[in-house]
Order: sequence, then C-alpha cells, then structure tokens
Amino acid sequence: MSRFLVVLLLLVVAVVGLGFYLGWFHLSTDNTAQNPNFTISVDKDKFQQDKEKATEKVQEAGQTVKEKIGAGAEKVKKETSKP
Repeated sequence: MSRFLVVLLLLVVAVVGLGFYLGWFHLSTDNTAQNPNFTISVDKDKFQQDKEKATEKVQEAGQTVKEKIGAGAEKVKKETSKP
C-alpha cells in the first residue's frame, strides 16, 4: 500500500512540475503587511492548446506506423507469392 502511495505522490509531483514548466500553472505572491498570500492560477487555454497538439502528434505517429506496417505487409505478400 505504501508503494502505491509513493508512486501516486511521484506522479502528482511530475504532473505539477510539468504543468509549471509548460505554463499551465502560475504562482503569484502578495506580501501585504504580515499576511503573505499565494495564488495559483490555471491557464485552461494553454492546457487545451497543448492537449490538441499532443493529440495531433499521436495521431500522426499512429498514421506513420500504419503506413510502415502496410508497406511491410505488401512486401511480405509479394515475396511469399513468388514460386
């Protein structure tokens, strides 16, 4: 059970770190008098754009793999049909 929690914690830290790196999250501070305030904002538009880009790249990669497999299958068919 503890290994699961450690893996879950590492996954959350990785997603948050990636989110800050890619600009999905922003942290701002406001130090007025003796009450510091921290604000985390989420850029939903940036997240949506990155999600769409990732989806397109995965689809392109899948299409490339399909084309390579199809070309390889045609080559095998031609070689096996020769007497």
